[in-house]
Amino acid sequence: MWLPTPVYDEKGTNRRIQGRWRDRRGVAGLGKAIPDSKGHIRARVARRGHCRLRDRLEGVHTGPLQTPTWHHSVASNKPIEVPACQVVQVEGGKVKSVSHYFDMLTLLTQIGATTRAAA
Repeated sequence: MWLPTPVYDEKGTNRRIQGRWRDRRGVAGLGKAIPDSKGHIRARVARRGHCRLRDRLEGVHTGPLQTPTWHHSVASNKPIEVPACQVVQVEGGKVKSVSHYFDMLTLLTQIGATTRAAA
C-alpha cells in the first residue's frame, strides 16, 4: 500500500517522481533500456518505519538508456548485473518514499558505454 503522494528518488539517474506511479521500472527509464530486468533481493532489514533492501539488478540492455547526464546510449545487447539498494520509508503501514541506489558506473561499463578507471 502507498500513501497518496509517495516519492521515488532514483539516485543512479537523478530522477525524482512524486505521486502515484504504476510501473516504477517504466517510469524510471531502466524498463525501456532493460525491459527484462529483474531485481533479486539479497537481504532486507526493517526497523522503525524504514526497510532497507540489498538487491541486484539483472537483464539484457536492449533499448536506449538515459544516463545521469541525460544522453542516450544505443542498445548494446549485453547482459548486466548491477548491485543496488533501496531504502523504503513507511508511515502508518504505507510506503511514503523509496530511495533507489544502484551502481551506474558498473552498468555503463557492462554495456560498453564507458571504461572503469584503473585503481
